[in-house]
Amino acid sequence: MLDFLLKKRRPRDLLLLFELLAILLLFFFNNTHVDKYIAILFLGLILIIYISNFILGRVSSGDNYIFLIVSMLLTIGIIVIYRINPNLGILQLVWSLLGISLFYITYFAMRAFRRLEKYTVLYFLGSVFLFLATAIFGTDKDMGAKNWIVIGNFSMQPSEITKILVIFLVASYYSSFQYTSSINKKYKDYNLLLAIYFLVALLFKQKDLGTAAIFLAIFTGIQFIYDDNYKGILINLGLILVGAFLGYKLFSHVRVRVDIWLDPWKQDRVYNIGSQIVQSLFAIGEGGFFGTGLGLGYPNLVPVGYSDLIFSIICEEMGIFVGIGIIMLFMLLTYRAIKIAMGQEYKFYRILAIAVGILFTVQAFLNIGGVTKFIPMTGITLPFISYGGSSMISSFIALGILQVTSEDMSYKYE
Repeated sequence: MLDFLLKKRRPRDLLLLFELLAILLLFFFNNTHVDKYIAILFLGLILIIYISNFILGRVSSGDNYIFLIVSMLLTIGIIVIYRINPNLGILQLVWSLLGISLFYITYFAMRAFRRLEKYTVLYFLGSVFLFLATAIFGTDKDMGAKNWIVIGNFSMQPSEITKILVIFLVASYYSSFQYTSSINKKYKDYNLLLAIYFLVALLFKQKDLGTAAIFLAIFTGIQFIYDDNYKGILINLGLILVGAFLGYKLFSHVRVRVDIWLDPWKQDRVYNIGSQIVQSLFAIGEGGFFGTGLGLGYPNLVPVGYSDLIFSIICEEMGIFVGIGIIMLFMLLTYRAIKIAMGQEYKFYRILAIAVGILFTVQAFLNIGGVTKFIPMTGITLPFISYGGSSMISSFIALGILQVTSEDMSYKYE
């Protein structure tokens, strides 16, 4: 059967086989009574992913591999979350279905509208509005960062949507140089720098330095490629260093994260502030190359294992090889984004593709680097894998943007 699928060159069929085997393995682990509604829900998700890949191949002339890559990441995440906490696993299924729906809504909406690069000011004002809403109604749920809005049993991170607006802000600003004159260019070169650092200052106010790092990574990456004002680039790099120093000096939770990154093994840290990274490293080491087996690890020992530290649990139960596979999937996603950008003639969409690629790359690096003690932990989730509705929705919206940018958009600027 595998030879047949390979000869037909239908990756979505291989993905279907992978998902079916994964679900069967999960139900084998849960050898108690399996609720038929849960089984129907899981099979429904597999069917929706398969149909989505099939439909995408018919309606989109662009890159049809990025959704396949994300489908594998999504499946691994749901299985591990369900194994840790079935209730959260079901909720993650719901968020995934909503995310896939928003992927298609984003795709068709962007195809319908032209000249989205004209709304630079609107993207900035939308970002400020979300920050103000968080400042007024926000609560602290993330180790010192006031970046959540909680309404009853519902909670969300507005900063996840702000990431999308920042991508549009940066892309629209740099693509506007193609259509505007050089009047006041001396000052215009610094307009975006001021706008981005104003948003970063608001993130400092919320103590959300992980998201600030993502904003600066997107801006710096695009600035390095498209900005010919080298003085502005040097100013940006200098401000990043100053911001990192101020973040360490001003916020106690940042100092704690740096201290436990440098040495989590001190006796006064192992069992309290350093327990998260210590248990993460133990979990990765315990799994070895091939893992202990699904359901045979101890994920409850890893704090927030279903969200920030899910990569450690995957390595424990599925092995370092699967962890390397996840890293390679993110590398493939980044490669596809770069390839899309290089083949896109429409400047606005070319910059969007690069920005989305930077977004996925930096988020994956901050998460995996944090849980492996390569860098201090930031509280950033792993896209498409970690539990969380806000992250899942924003990631699928970004993927929908990338899907649109992979198509020939010559009619957009005719």
